[in-house]
Amino acid sequence: MLYTARLLTAGDAHLAEDLVQTALTKLYVSWASYRRADNPEGYVRRTLVNALTDERKRVWRFGRPVAEVPEPSAPGAPTSDGDQELSQALRALPPRMRAVVIFRFVHDLDVAQTAEALGCSAGTVKSQTARALDKLRASLRLPATSIFFEHQQQGAGR
Repeated sequence: MLYTARLLTAGDAHLAEDLVQTALTKLYVSWASYRRADNPEGYVRRTLVNALTDERKRVWRFGRPVAEVPEPSAPGAPTSDGDQELSQALRALPPRMRAVVIFRFVHDLDVAQTAEALGCSAGTVKSQTARALDKLRASLRLPATSIFFEHQQQGAGR
């Protein structure tokens, strides 16, 4: 859960931990629904995405108080997620697009599974995937023939 949350938050470790805690609390409260779910892993992923959406709404509406102003990280400093450039490119995507990319390419879910996890149609997943990959391609200055994008082209009908 923490790995997925870190990807959904584009490397924000603190927010990812908060999302996991929120998701686990929501799962505890609705344990009966979780137990009845046909796809428990999908239920957990959906809970994480909903927690992220709720957090974004809360931050937008109320702001996020902090005790101290955080020190800015040095440009080019390594991240625990790996590639700094990829984290920045993912951070630039809207949360829904980021979730689609992570579910499709990190968790290797097909279009239908991703649609179920996000509570949207398969067409929305396909269009969000295409737009997200275009943005990532432009942000990372990758040619359309890179392995990541070839995988997307081959699995477009999944």
